[in-house]
Amino acid sequence: MDDMAIATDLLLSAKAGVRNYAVAITETATPEVREVLKKQLDKAIDAHEKIAQYMIDNEMYHAYDIKEQISHDLKKADKALELTEQ
Repeated sequence: MDDMAIATDLLLSAKAGVRNYAVAITETATPEVREVLKKQLDKAIDAHEKIAQYMIDNEMYHAYDIKEQISHDLKKADKALELTEQ
């Protein structure tokens, strides 16, 4: 597994964590638990931002250039297909 695959997996996991905390906040009944979840949500958002910025800085993620990101994704897909043919 290369750095990009690891970073992408980590980014997707961080994104899922943000969603899960947000849902949990809406489901909790006590202010104390809600406050704990909000703090965890803030940490999850910060982690997502750091991972995304690392990927942007290292040209693994092209968040501001959709054409470049599509091209990048197509290359990754071609590479994955090549691996399955071996």
